[in-house]
Amino acid sequence: QVQLVESGGGLVQPGGSLRLSCAASGTISRLYVMGWYRQAPGKQRELAAKLTSGGGTDYAESVKGRFTISRDNARNTVYLQMNSLKPEDTAVYYCNLFSRDGNYWGQGTQVTVSS
Repeated sequence: QVQLVESGGGLVQPGGSLRLSCAASGTISRLYVMGWYRQAPGKQRELAAKLTSGGGTDYAESVKGRFTISRDNARNTVYLQMNSLKPEDTAVYYCNLFSRDGNYWGQGTQVTVSS
């Protein structure tokens, strides 16, 4: 079983930055994909960024050049650095881990971009 705990959300003005953290615990397969998804009110959950166990990354077009996903293996933590935030980035952000053992989600953290 894997547990994911997100932190770092909050209220920020347009153009500002936030860093989200996702701490993973439990038994984690050697091969996995970790990602950050987001869900805005009235919209479907969508992928923002993902990172494979091999180090590959992928980003939604809407966040390319502004968001960076990274990890700290020693801390079993994945980060999402979000810069140049826009009001349309407002959403609940969820951490996800997918491996052969299952598909796991965190509880979500709210990000609100507003002046």
